[in-house]
Amino acid sequence: MRLSFPNQSRSFDESNRHVCFWGYDSTIEVSFFVETDALKRLCPKMKDAEAGCLQAFDAMRNKIHEVANNIYVRDGKGSFSYILSAKDF
Repeated sequence: MRLSFPNQSRSFDESNRHVCFWGYDSTIEVSFFVETDALKRLCPKMKDAEAGCLQAFDAMRNKIHEVANNIYVRDGKGSFSYILSAKDF
């Protein structure tokens, strides 16, 4: 089953340097974290601050959701929290 992403919210976690967002497998919420390096790979001119990370996420949202879906399916649904790193893109 593919995830849905009806919740457009995302947030920046300064301490871990990643953007958090959520997908849903039916009624199960799945957390995703996109590392700053992954966002820089997608948007090389990104500014390395909260606003820059959130803008990069918004610009590449469809690609990020696609990768999140692929990782979730590949993992076999054994986890409900995933970190997307540069190598995933």
